[in-house]
Formats: sequence, C-alpha cells, structure tokens
Amino acid sequence: MHHMKKATVRDLRYRFSVVEDLLREGEEIHITKRKRVIARLLPPEPPAPTASPDFLARLKKIFGKKRMKVSGAEIIAVDREERF
Repeated sequence: MHHMKKATVRDLRYRFSVVEDLLREGEEIHITKRKRVIARLLPPEPPAPTASPDFLARLKKIFGKKRMKVSGAEIIAVDREERF
C-alpha cells in the first residue's frame, strides 16, 4: 500500500484490514487496476442525530393548563406500596 490514499485490487484482496482502517479514519480511497483509477471507496456519512420526543409539549397539548388532583409522585408511591 502506498503512502497516498490509493489501493490496488490486490490490496483489497490481501490487505483489506489496512484499507478498512483508512476508511474508519474517514479517508477516501481510490481503487486502481493497472495504474488506472476504477473506483472510489468513501466512508459512510455519520448518522443524523435522532430527535427525542417533546413530552412536555405533548402533555400541554393533552391537558392544557389543568392541574392534576394527584401528583405523579403520589401515584408512584401508592403503586409501590401495593407491590411491597
């Protein structure tokens, strides 16, 4: 393998781990056959960040400004008392 970001078909076959390491580092690799570039290997794009749901907005949409007669902490405490 050369110091440049080039690999031959033979390198892919016999030294793929070196090519894989370069890809993991984010390098673009040109694949050559008989000193001609026949392909490019690109690392995958990083995954888009996933958005977490806005639970507070969902609660406000469902209940508006109503106040609950029993708090969530009290409901959990009662549930725990029943189990133990």
